[in-house]
Amino acid sequence: QVQLVESGGGLVQPGGSLRLSCAASGVIFTISAMGWYRQAPGKEREFVATITRGGSTNYAGSLKGRFTISRDGAKNTVYLRMNSLKPEDTAVYYCHAATWTATAGYDYWGQGTQVTVSS
Repeated sequence: QVQLVESGGGLVQPGGSLRLSCAASGVIFTISAMGWYRQAPGKEREFVATITRGGSTNYAGSLKGRFTISRDGAKNTVYLRMNSLKPEDTAVYYCHAATWTATAGYDYWGQGTQVTVSS
């Protein structure tokens, strides 16, 4: 079992920056990758970024290099730095973790944190 708690969302002006945090707890040694997804009202949830246990990262091409995912292993936390924010970045951002055990793999989700980009 893994619990994910996001924080850092809020209101920011266009062109501004935010850093989201996701703290993992539980059987965290089973986590193989963590990442971020987002969902705007009326839209499907979309992939944002992921980072593996080995440190490999992947990003949605539409973000054009504006977002950076990182991790702090000692704190069992992943971060999403969002720069040059645009109104279309407004969404609920969800933390995700993929885990493995000797018998099965599972997906876990946080409850989400709201990011609003507006003047």
